[in-house]
Parts: sequence; structure tokens; C-alpha cells
Amino acid sequence: MKALTEMAAYRADVERAAAEPLPWDRLAGKSIVITGGTGLIGSFVVDVLLKAAPAARITLLGRNAARAEERFGKRVDFLCWDAFSGAAPALEGPADFVLHLASNTHPRAYATSPIGTIAANVIATNSLLALAADKRATRFLFASSNEIYGENRGDAELFDESYCGYIDCNTLRAGYPESKRCGEALCQAYIAERGLDCVVARLTRTFGPTVLKTDSKASSQFFANALRGEDIVLKSEGRQFYSFLHVADSATGLLYTLLKGERGQAYNIADASCDTTLRELAAMIAQCAGRSVVFDLPDKVELAGFSKATKARLDGSRLRALGWKAHYSIREAVQATYALLKEAEM
Repeated sequence: MKALTEMAAYRADVERAAAEPLPWDRLAGKSIVITGGTGLIGSFVVDVLLKAAPAARITLLGRNAARAEERFGKRVDFLCWDAFSGAAPALEGPADFVLHLASNTHPRAYATSPIGTIAANVIATNSLLALAADKRATRFLFASSNEIYGENRGDAELFDESYCGYIDCNTLRAGYPESKRCGEALCQAYIAERGLDCVVARLTRTFGPTVLKTDSKASSQFFANALRGEDIVLKSEGRQFYSFLHVADSATGLLYTLLKGERGQAYNIADASCDTTLRELAAMIAQCAGRSVVFDLPDKVELAGFSKATKARLDGSRLRALGWKAHYSIREAVQATYALLKEAEM
């Protein structure tokens, strides 16, 4: 397997993100604490920070020191901490910026680890907020999700940050969106009671070359099918209409929120150029591999973790007002992702 950081196209994505007109000087000499730093979006964020803010000290909190060292070497510090345990991290020294990106983010994980899903989004969020408040952090960023909007009530084409759709809270699947909602509410509580500066990044469905092999999201499985030379398996009619983003654009949106967002605000990280149906996404990925789209019903475990939303498109105008814009259209994002994943196998 070829390392991502050895690939010219991936390095170009990182360099382009690090060249965004952001106040990177705010991070000079600062301590940046990150959970989820080896995940899909977190790993890209760390690569960008290492390039754009080389004078910052980055500490990853996580369970797998070997994975962090393999990915980043000695360029970051690592503190063993389980976001799913509920225990507070024993972090010594300052924490100027705290980014909580760790969470279960795919259907099989929701179904097989529902308690851990809620714990990471609620208990761990509270622990990290308390840590940030105690250490007088400059800013805390909570990575939330498009899932907090629930199902479209049929009264909106795009979800702005004030939209609130339907969620049946008395289900296994509700653990993810409801716990993300609670995490956002905790941020507001720490703003009010502890004076902490918090911002919320509402990430949409993201894919890219940093995807983990354990990821069971539909887009991840589509790419896995294609890379194996198989037809793309769609486990529904594929009429769901969603916002998607390439990981590089999700990461820059998150960094715009961190460095330019208004205290207490939530920001949708989405761009209309990447909105598409699941069926159309599958067809694009199949085209890259010269394969077809076929249909198959999910098993019970997968079905329990699937979103019930059929139309979930986000309004990204608030983030665009900060100067952010997506680099990749949906087709460009698919082609770039497939090319890098293919290169990684060579």
C-alpha cells in the first residue's frame, strides 16, 4: 500500500487547503488538542494544520497510538484516551484550541455500538468542554452532523441552521442524531455557564481518500466495490437526495468555522454543487471503474443503522459568508477520490 502523503494529488489537496486565506497566525505557538485525528476528516485536518501552522503543538487524543504514529510519525504528540469511555483526559499543559472530531459515523457502528456512539457525543463532549473551560481555551469546536436536522417535513428544499425536522427518539438509530443534538446543547451550556468560546461545524456526508476500511457508509461501500472490480451495490432504490462533500472541502469548512466562525454559532459545511441522489453517486463511481449499479437489500444490522431521511440538503450560505467555498464538484470529488484510492493499492 502506498502512503497518501507520498501521492502528489493528495499533497496538492493539503497544500491548497493550507493556502486558504485564514488567520493561521492565531495558531502560532498554540496548543491544539484534537480527538478523531486519525479518522476520515480529522486526519486531513491534521495534515493541513501541520502545513499551515508548523509552529503549533498538536496533541491527538485517541485509543490507537500505533495508528497515529504510522500516519503522522513524531510530528504530533499522542495521549491515550478513549472518547467512548466517559473518563476525562489527563492532559498536562495548555489546550488553546480543542477540536472534538471523534465519533461513530457510519451505520454498522451505530447498530453495533449504540452506547459508545452516544457516549462519544455526550459524555466525552462534556469531559472535553470541561477540560477546555478549566484550561481557559481560546476556542472549542464541536463536529456535529447534518443528521441533527432529522427527516425533511416537506417544507424546505434546503436546511438552514435553524431548521428542525422529525426524529423518532425511541429507536436505536436515534442515538447518533440525538446525541449530536445534545452535544450542541452542551456547547451552549458551557458558553452560558463557563464563558467558553464554542463553535459548531455541521458536517455533511463526506468521502475521500482518507476513508477507513471499516467505514460502512454507502459512499464508502460504493468505492470499495469499485476498487475490487465489482458492480456497485445499492441497497435501496437510491432516490435519497443528499449533500455530499470531498474530505478536503469538509476539512477547510471545519477550519473556517474554527478560525472565522462567530462564537456560539453553528455552520453547515455544504455546497450545492455536491448535492446528488444516492443512485447518481453510485453511477458516477461505477463509471470510474467501468462497472454497473446493481441492487441488493441490506441485512438487519445494516438496516438498523441506516438513516431514514430521503431528502437532506444543507444550506451552506452562512459558511460561504465567511469566505469558504468548495473546490470540488460532486463528479470531480468522485473522480479524485477513486484515482487516489486506486493509486494507494499499487
